[in-house]
Amino acid sequence: MPRRRIRLLDEAAQNRIAAGEVVERPASAVKELVENALDAGARRIEVSVADGGKTLIRVRDDGHGIAQDELALALERHATSKIDGSDLLNISSFGFRGEALPSIGAVARLTLTSRAAGADEAWRIVCVAGEIGRPQPAAHPPGTTVEVRDLFFATPARLKFLRTDRAELQAISETVKKLAMAAPEVGFTLRDVGAAGPEQEGRLMFRADPEQGDLFDARLARLSQVLGAEFAQNALPIEAEREGLRLTGFAALPTFSRGSAAAQHLFVNGRPVRDKLLAGALRAAYSDLLGRDRHPAAVLFLDCPPERVDVNVHPAKTEVRFREPGVARGLIVSALRHALAEAGRRSSTTISTAALGAFRPETGAPRPAYQGDYARPRPSAGLLARAWQAQAPAAQGDAAAAFAEAPAAFAQETAPGWSARVEPPAPDAEAAEDLPLGVARAQFHENYILAQTRDGIVIVDQHAAHERLVYERLKRQMAERAVPRQALLIPEVVELSPEDAERVLDAAEQLAEAGLAVEPFGPGAVCVRETPAALGQVDARALVRDVADELAEMGDARAVRARIDAVLSRMACHGSVRSGRRLTGEEMNALLREMEATPHSDQCNHGRPTWVALSLADIEKLFGRR
Repeated sequence: MPRRRIRLLDEAAQNRIAAGEVVERPASAVKELVENALDAGARRIEVSVADGGKTLIRVRDDGHGIAQDELALALERHATSKIDGSDLLNISSFGFRGEALPSIGAVARLTLTSRAAGADEAWRIVCVAGEIGRPQPAAHPPGTTVEVRDLFFATPARLKFLRTDRAELQAISETVKKLAMAAPEVGFTLRDVGAAGPEQEGRLMFRADPEQGDLFDARLARLSQVLGAEFAQNALPIEAEREGLRLTGFAALPTFSRGSAAAQHLFVNGRPVRDKLLAGALRAAYSDLLGRDRHPAAVLFLDCPPERVDVNVHPAKTEVRFREPGVARGLIVSALRHALAEAGRRSSTTISTAALGAFRPETGAPRPAYQGDYARPRPSAGLLARAWQAQAPAAQGDAAAAFAEAPAAFAQETAPGWSARVEPPAPDAEAAEDLPLGVARAQFHENYILAQTRDGIVIVDQHAAHERLVYERLKRQMAERAVPRQALLIPEVVELSPEDAERVLDAAEQLAEAGLAVEPFGPGAVCVRETPAALGQVDARALVRDVADELAEMGDARAVRARIDAVLSRMACHGSVRSGRRLTGEEMNALLREMEATPHSDQCNHGRPTWVALSLADIEKLFGRR
């Protein structure tokens, strides 16, 4: 390429380049304009769009407005009323650069109409592709209306990269809803006027009236409107403070997890942000409660002095940088873990609702067979009996700590067709019904415990529940550096791939702390000499291979604590009561009591629920009694 002289771009080119940094798509323009309205003290904000915001964006507010002599200045770059430029660290408003209006005006046809508070008349000014007109008198109530037409008409190349009208409208809707979460005292309206015409009301996409009450009640009511009533029903209030940083908001139960991080909304000083530090802290708080493919749902508001956070990191102001990132991360992790531990016996309401829906009789014609309504095959009675004997954990301490071996006479109950058993009432059964998980009444399909409470029933997944109990027991013992071990009478030699063997041996010290003693035994092999006693009789070969898989999936980037917890989780799966194990009444009640005494026993190590509660009132509705 031949050498070219360095030259200064003209003002129009400068403005259009700068506009590309601030206004990436119609949703970016909506965000900037709504934030301006919030900075103006608006109590009601109306947003109207057409064709996904490509042909029309109109934002109207009832804020303090703009005076006549400031209208033209508002369209100049770096003109703002929010800071004086002397201190860029003390920023308490959404906007501060003075770039939103000139950036939009550089690439679109912008009309700004405003009537300042206390003024007798309104004024209008037009900016087309950066060319600013003269203010003209107009009719307008107190407040401001910004109308943007033909976005990116001055930069056709950018227009070609926009997505479909539907996708852009969805992005605008998400932007408005996210801003509405942070301002429950403000009313928001979003309309699509594309089909009805720009001067018509159009289709109502979203509406949230101003909320009343204290901060938590108002936020919860607003979140119920934005995220749905299910989130509000399954959310835990969060409130904590550390070293001048204050965290508030709501975090959902682990059993209300999602398949993506779309239900995570983070705000810093009221500003919606996408911050890796905060998202990582949220993930770390739930790391012990969810599988890798599940994501927590939460809406968190972190407030701190403006000088302790830099919001001038990204042109769109969606990223922040903390002066003390460790304090912010520690506050989120500790506050969420404390709230989850104090949640008590709670499971997602959606689970009980789904269970009740499954009980209700279907109406209409039966579904065709090709829709896949297939019954899961059940294991044979002989296989169940052998599995019950092989999977029985070794007894450790009292009945609440581990399950005792069933009496020999009980083994006769493996006749073909046997898959459920009713337990005779225990002497203290009536008193046990007042306990959170009630008293065991039956076991069915060799996997589920049916318990009766004072006002309903509880169905427990025995494998998932015991897996969590074993995991928590191993963590507690490891924290006390007192994991009981059991030496193998004959050490087990496990053949692995050279890579897996190297990973296991590299983590030998950590595994020894968890109760698993391994040592090298030639190329591609390890020798297992001890296993955690809490696992009982365990297949050492399968255990080591699962541990190797876990180490391979985690890689070397995760912290030592996370690696150990993941390994303990795999170990707990080997030491838990499996499906097909028949339990006596004493064993089932011991499991229920241990669940009540163990934190986080409402979900297994992978985030699945361990129990479902059905109230007596809901059951009566199924039979038409209510």
